[in-house]
Amino acid sequence: MSVLRSRDNPRVRRWHALAHDGRARKSERSALIEGAHLLAAYLDSGRKPLSVLVSESGRTRPEISALVQRAGVAPVTLPDALFKWLADASSPAGLAAEIAIPAAAAPAAGDSAFLERIQDAGNVGAILRSAAAFGLRHVVLSQGCADPWSPKVLRAAMGGHFSLAVTEVEDLASALDSFAGTTVCTIVQGGRPLGELELRGDIGWIFGAEGRGVSAGTAALAKLRATIPLAPGAESLNVAAAAAVCFYERSRRLSTRGARS
Repeated sequence: MSVLRSRDNPRVRRWHALAHDGRARKSERSALIEGAHLLAAYLDSGRKPLSVLVSESGRTRPEISALVQRAGVAPVTLPDALFKWLADASSPAGLAAEIAIPAAAAPAAGDSAFLERIQDAGNVGAILRSAAAFGLRHVVLSQGCADPWSPKVLRAAMGGHFSLAVTEVEDLASALDSFAGTTVCTIVQGGRPLGELELRGDIGWIFGAEGRGVSAGTAALAKLRATIPLAPGAESLNVAAAAAVCFYERSRRLSTRGARS
């Protein structure tokens, strides 16, 4: 175990950058996860962190000590004030880990979600959490989406990243074209009611930016258009809520039919 006490230490400055600068994450292909829940979820996925960081007060907590031992990486201890400076959370839990960002992958067999310019980190994280909970395999993010490996998205996803393939693409149209299943675009009005859609084979759900929704160009690429029926007077659902409803309906159909075909 080593102890680092200065903000000027190169390792400390690098971890600070990973927590606060998306450009650093992209260039390093690494991210910082914070808290016991995320580290436990990461270890449960069979992966090993690159580094483990603990605060001096965090070292005294049995839950953190157990996770550090389980990680199998010699921890780096930081004074509480330095750990708080480094971390993104306003009230850091005293535990963080550097992880490698997986290489991009094309959508494989199974359901996927395609996100177009969803900028709110909480929404992106919530969609990833719901996607993992309802058995999707892949989430593809266009340019203009919140950084999926930022601490805010990681916290909101609650470990969903680690059971999904998460890919950022420059050309969403090409990613949709390469998807072998049925693409379904969600729109506020004018689509078929979600409950009436034939959802067979692999499904690729398309969700658009807060406010304006899916762009016309992307909507034109979808094979089906779906609208979630709402109570009279209700304008629309938050995009993360709409995604959860769609994923649940798909999961419900699969559980009752027992097959994708």
